[in-house]
Parts: sequence; structure tokens; C-alpha cells
Amino acid sequence: MNSSKKILIIDDDSKNIFALNAVLKARKYQCLSALSAKEGLQLLSGNDSIGVVLMDMMMPEMDGYEAIAKMKSDEQLKEIPVIAVTAQAMTGDREKCLNAGADGYLSKPVNVDELVKMLNLLIH
Repeated sequence: MNSSKKILIIDDDSKNIFALNAVLKARKYQCLSALSAKEGLQLLSGNDSIGVVLMDMMMPEMDGYEAIAKMKSDEQLKEIPVIAVTAQAMTGDREKCLNAGADGYLSKPVNVDELVKMLNLLIH
């Protein structure tokens, strides 16, 4: 599925952004990226071409939990689905991310088939 909506990748590690960008572009998805939650929220603000956010949960300054809370409390951003992408894969981490407002959860390293399945469900 090649939606006209873009995917915003928010991760403080440029290698993670590069890897996700590469696999998604190979599948004809359009991607934007931000190296911090603050930068990601600025990109989202006033940009209605973003259809889903891949959010790293562990970032300095503002983590993914805080960024999701800000998105879900913003009238213009609250409908944009967020997939939590995190190295945290302990018991309860998935629930913690979903309870924080994430619409999906993927642990790193990301299973690309699972990611594409989730994107097909979430991008309208």
C-alpha cells in the first residue's frame, strides 16, 4: 500500500532513522525524520501530510511518552496514529506504551513485515 500520507520517524539515533527510512522507501513509503521529539512535534504542527509517526520512546530531553501525551492533547495532532518503536522489550513495556497513547508497539530491532502490516492498518 502506497499512501499519499508520509511517515514521520522520530528517533535520537540517526542510524535507526537511516535503517527505517531505507526499508520504508524500498516499499514506496515517503518518510520524514526528526532527531528529537521537540523537532518531531514542530514538523507535525501545521503539516497535514503526515499519516503516522514512528516514535522512539527513549530520547533525551523529551521522551516518547511525553511526546505522545503532547500529541494526544493537541486537537490537530490527536488523530495521527503513533507506533512506539523501542528497545524496551520487557514484560509490561508494550502495555506501558499503549497506555501512554501509542496505537501500536514494535521492539527493536524492528521486524519490517510487522511494521508494514501495522502501517497498512493505521494509515488512512
